[in-house]
Amino acid sequence: MKDKKLLDFITEVIDEKKGNEIKVVDVTKITTLTNFFIICTAGASEHAKAIEEELRKRLKEKKIELLTEEGEGEGKWIVMDYGDFIIHIMTEDTRKFYNIERIWQEISPRLKRKLKS
Repeated sequence: MKDKKLLDFITEVIDEKKGNEIKVVDVTKITTLTNFFIICTAGASEHAKAIEEELRKRLKEKKIELLTEEGEGEGKWIVMDYGDFIIHIMTEDTRKFYNIERIWQEISPRLKRKLKS
């Protein structure tokens, strides 16, 4: 599955499960860790777990292997690592507190400046 189609599929599944504020962040130029972060907000821990379960099931059906997963027990911030992309499912308070989009936006310009020098 090509990146664009896969990312569209993932965001559709999240949307079907009523995930909010879905954002795809391309990090290919700033890290070798992964290519994309998919970040979404869940209404509560139980909602985050429901999104996680549906994503795991639907991606497994497409033969896309989950490498590792963290946070599914508590459900405030669930991280699903699929290698080329990492999915972050966060409750609203957790997402506001950590604001990982801002962190990656701040890293990107610094890295660009560093690479130019």
